[in-house]
Amino acid sequence: MQVLQVQLEVGPDPAEVGRARRWARSRLAGSGIGDDEPLAETLILLISELVTNAVVHTGCPAVLRMLFRGPGVRVEVADASDRAPDRRQAAGDDTNGRGLELVDGLADRWGWQREGAGKRIWCEVDRAEKAASDGATISPSKIHPSGREPHVYL
Repeated sequence: MQVLQVQLEVGPDPAEVGRARRWARSRLAGSGIGDDEPLAETLILLISELVTNAVVHTGCPAVLRMLFRGPGVRVEVADASDRAPDRRQAAGDDTNGRGLELVDGLADRWGWQREGAGKRIWCEVDRAEKAASDGATISPSKIHPSGREPHVYL
């Protein structure tokens, strides 16, 4: 299986999130995933959430990676903070605290692992398969061992 990996260094500034989104859109287009495809929108939202978490909650530079392999795309954000990701429960009117809930809801798989003095958080989205009869999209099922929690690898 051929894997294409691209990466972007992200500074510890919230303005970097927009730059990361623009960079990711151009890389998705270069890999054949059009802006108007649901996969592209899902990946951009996941990238936005993961980069925002790294920039806002660690105050450290980060590295955004996208790996295009076969039927899916893997997004990774590595940072120098050893703080584990904190999955919070946002109240109804809260304006933040939903990042990992969004990742869990949109990604097919996600998790995190320690990496050197820091960590890497990742998620994977499978490309939808086309139905033979009418070209309709069949969404892949989420894979979680408990049915509620995501895969989390330490």
